[in-house]
Amino acid sequence: MDDKRPDLNLLLALDALLSEQNVTRAAKRLNLSQPALSAQLARLRDLFGDQLFVPTSRGVLPTAAAEELREPVRRALEEARGVFGQGRGFDPATTEFTFTIASSDYMQVAVLLPFLTAISEAAPKVRVMAKLGSARMARGELERGDLDLAFLQVGSPDAIGLHTLPVLQETYIGIARRGGAPTGRMAMKRFIAARHIIVSPAGDGFLGPTDEALAAAGLTRTVSFAVSSFVTLIEAVAQSELIAMAPERLARRYADRLDLFKAPLDVEGFGIAMVWHDRTKDHPAHRWLRDRLSAFCNVTPRARR
Repeated sequence: MDDKRPDLNLLLALDALLSEQNVTRAAKRLNLSQPALSAQLARLRDLFGDQLFVPTSRGVLPTAAAEELREPVRRALEEARGVFGQGRGFDPATTEFTFTIASSDYMQVAVLLPFLTAISEAAPKVRVMAKLGSARMARGELERGDLDLAFLQVGSPDAIGLHTLPVLQETYIGIARRGGAPTGRMAMKRFIAARHIIVSPAGDGFLGPTDEALAAAGLTRTVSFAVSSFVTLIEAVAQSELIAMAPERLARRYADRLDLFKAPLDVEGFGIAMVWHDRTKDHPAHRWLRDRLSAFCNVTPRARR
């Protein structure tokens, strides 16, 4: 691009076209007429010496050159918005802001959904994109800006070097279909004789924390199914003779469909931490989100690194 003719509006136009892949929708997003956006596209084609977008029956398709520009354009606009936003506060009641958060499906159901309900009135223009996250990918996504915040298990090596704040400590509780478990503690004999289902997100086997506790006592159980999702586990238990150990915070949200019981042995729980990158450390909107999430989880917001 000819650096003698910089024009932020052209970057905004390119970003909108890359996102929408439709000239009409991109123009609406930019509050421009379609001819005005078409004129900007013509300038972009001239500046980059490439067609950039190929017409299709459903809109426009980015060329290879346009795809190569996607990430540099996103970064440039993010930096520009940061410059123009310096010194501005964040008012959740009026400011439009979108956060992207990675977590397990357990955290989405047990924490994020009730959290969003709790803040919806105070922050009507705040949006949250919740995505299933991989601990191994979190660092790169946070560094690139693809994520603003991630939830990882406390002590995860993937959190090293990132800002970390433990937000909750989870315990396990037994679950069975309605009418499928006694009130209180299940007898060991019945527990190990039952067919169990566990969550194995990476599909790496049929053993979990409960099996470690049983092995320490010289016992084993029958694990018939391993699934990748806690929500799938809940559905399976509610509709079958299977039993499971589930995070208590999640299980109690489904208490109208399940019997909850105490296991006949202690199973070690786990801690969850929020992690974030330096790039969002001091941003007022991100500080607001972290403080509200911390308060929601009943944690004093004091991070460590």
